[in-house]
Amino acid sequence: MFIEDRFPCCFCGVELSPQPSALSPQSSVLLMKLSIVIPIYNEIRTLRTIVERVQAVDIPLEKELICVDDFSKDGTRDLLAQLGQEYPNIRVFLQPKNCGKGAALREGFKHATGDFVIVQDADLEYDPNDYGKVLGPLLDGRADVVFGSRFLGGDAHRVLYFWHSMGNRFLTLLSNMVSDLNLTDMETCYKVFKREIIQSMKLEQDRFGFEPEVTIKVARMGVRVYEVGISYDGRTYAEGKKIGWKDGVQALWCLTKYGFTVPRNPYVPSLPDKT
Repeated sequence: MFIEDRFPCCFCGVELSPQPSALSPQSSVLLMKLSIVIPIYNEIRTLRTIVERVQAVDIPLEKELICVDDFSKDGTRDLLAQLGQEYPNIRVFLQPKNCGKGAALREGFKHATGDFVIVQDADLEYDPNDYGKVLGPLLDGRADVVFGSRFLGGDAHRVLYFWHSMGNRFLTLLSNMVSDLNLTDMETCYKVFKREIIQSMKLEQDRFGFEPEVTIKVARMGVRVYEVGISYDGRTYAEGKKIGWKDGVQALWCLTKYGFTVPRNPYVPSLPDKT
């Protein structure tokens, strides 16, 4: 077992050797890896379940789980330490204070080593069994970024808040007007990127403003964006849902800011090293 040195002030990390792949040697993507970045804040009730679901999902890639705890106070950090001992492919990073989902994602993206990077919330709203759907356009070479839409396709959805749904659709409409994309769900958690694309971005937003910020920056890079339908098991505020109306206002501000300030910057894939 290999354990990383403790990081000095901002966070600490524990890295264990990656889980061996159990895929067939005939798989064409046997040597590829998916980095699953999980931002976590006070999710002790659901964390073990979501980690077990991620570990169990059958995809033709090696999995690396990057868990970033945003200063939880409910015992989540102790549970993360246990999970890090149980699963060799989990890496744990601890924020020194509560900074927000966007800040936790930035930290996780820095440490990703996979060919692709996906965002996975620590609650149970999004089902890892949809990984195959969102990875499909990337694995067959059609896409550079894939959004998983809660409003596209015929998958099961829990019926919840009407106005919350309308707010999501309204923000997506404004985002499309600014970005010139035709997405149906800009605010979705399930966004999958080629690693070099997400790591090349300079991201700023600490909270849920990450969603409009990264969407506009993806659009301005001119990369190939796909969208696929996913299932959704939304939770109520009593069950721990954290996003609120203030985050909607922040999203409007982000759409305005990045819509006017982010220039078009076509992405040029790096050439393989021939040495």
